[in-house]
Amino acid sequence: MTDAATTASRPPKRLTGIGAVAAIVLALLASLSAAISIGAVPVPTATVWSVIINRGVPGAVEPVWSIGQEAIVWELRLPRALLAMMVGAGLAMVGASLQAVTRNPLADPHLLGISSGGAFGAILALLHTGLFLGLLTVPVLAFLGALGATILVLGVARLADAASADRLVLTGVAVSFIIMAGANILIFLGDPRASHTVVFWMLGGLGLAQWAQLAYPLAILLACGFWLWWRAGDLNAMTVGDETAASLGIPVGRFRLAVFATGALITGVMVAFSGIIGFVGLMVPHIARMIVGGDNRRVLPASAFGGAIFLLWADIAARTILRPEDIPIGIVTGLVGGVFFVWLLWRRRG
Repeated sequence: MTDAATTASRPPKRLTGIGAVAAIVLALLASLSAAISIGAVPVPTATVWSVIINRGVPGAVEPVWSIGQEAIVWELRLPRALLAMMVGAGLAMVGASLQAVTRNPLADPHLLGISSGGAFGAILALLHTGLFLGLLTVPVLAFLGALGATILVLGVARLADAASADRLVLTGVAVSFIIMAGANILIFLGDPRASHTVVFWMLGGLGLAQWAQLAYPLAILLACGFWLWWRAGDLNAMTVGDETAASLGIPVGRFRLAVFATGALITGVMVAFSGIIGFVGLMVPHIARMIVGGDNRRVLPASAFGGAIFLLWADIAARTILRPEDIPIGIVTGLVGGVFFVWLLWRRRG
């Protein structure tokens, strides 16, 4: 066998060890720095980190920046970038876990109708109820809508004895169509002057990020993300098949429903604060598996970091393509995701 043939027959090299962790962390920090520096008003990278350090440790850095630059970094772009990281990480982890328990490479957080439920709640707040809870009204009602959609999907699945992977997916799709029909009725009956706000929210956006609200998605991401990673061994067994997982003592139906419910909670909270952002949970886990292999103990954290990095750069594009206007980030993720899957289909041809 020739050297070329030997090289071609080897499996792709996977990233492992401390070097891989360091590379991922550096990539995340570089992306975060770029997300704060780049915008309609550019801010030098040195200024960005000086402001952040000085806010964390007052007096640590002599202020040589303007009040306007500090406000841009600390009040506007840093909370927006942190929200982008949380949303990207959460959606990517949910996508990876759903793809494992359904053995469906096209599974993503929207299959359960969670995003449709979130859209329903947000539209209800924007067009009909008014902001009776202030700025928290839209996130709260969006989350309640997502939670209600999840309960509805799980209830229908239990009623129809649809605990299998395929039937759960079909149940989620059916409920999603029903909820979106209700959301469209709300739009039809609402104030046409508010349609721009509704459309922007349904296409995704991070412009409403505030420090006071970041604790909620962070807490859900850490708690639910840790649970998914803790059960990564069970997710690995589920990817082989229900029979294999059951032979290892895993209650297949109950565990699958638990993963769906956990994914629903993560997605519902992220949708409540960012709107509907597609393709992150569909695309990032595929890339993670190409880099670290198929073990979910590595796929889940790699997907979290990859989702955070991807959404940071998607937000940079959304803020700069038509500067100073922001375009909905869902347009960017949809375009990139569509191109990615055309490439994926081409790569797997034959």
